[in-house]
Amino acid sequence: MLATLSGDLCLLLGLALLLLPLLAVELSRPRDGVWGAVVLLLGLVLVTSSDRLRGAPMLAVLCAGLLIARLGAEVGQARWNSLSETEQQQFTSLDHWRTSVQQLLITTGRVGEGISGITKQLKPSGKSGVTSKKWVRPESPQTPAASDAASSEAASCEPDPPAEVTSPEGED
Repeated sequence: MLATLSGDLCLLLGLALLLLPLLAVELSRPRDGVWGAVVLLLGLVLVTSSDRLRGAPMLAVLCAGLLIARLGAEVGQARWNSLSETEQQQFTSLDHWRTSVQQLLITTGRVGEGISGITKQLKPSGKSGVTSKKWVRPESPQTPAASDAASSEAASCEPDPPAEVTSPEGED
């Protein structure tokens, strides 16, 4: 149960780290997405392997979780202290969070439109642009009776003997 609970907390923390550059640009750093993915992976492992973590391995996971939480708190505090007074006041205002959430929703809407456009291109719609296809074969100018006579006439003709190739006398 402790592994599942800590896994759920890691999943929430990892998702928060992934959304940090979108919601709180002032506090984010370039590699926050990578660390968010690592914490999400840890959460997935903890949730899916909770039945195997008993005894000493669970104690190690618990200590690692406490260590990660402590270091994360220090990093967050250092980032908060690096902000100026106006940025800190702006960060705590409700308007800042409204605009951040609106921008996130707009961004996810655009991503959703892009994904739906890609799926439309990959999945055929069932209707092709052609409604009916007309096969046209060129008709021969001869009638069927004339073509039979022409084929029997060609069969009775013998081919000409091959011509001999002679070379001029001055050339070797």
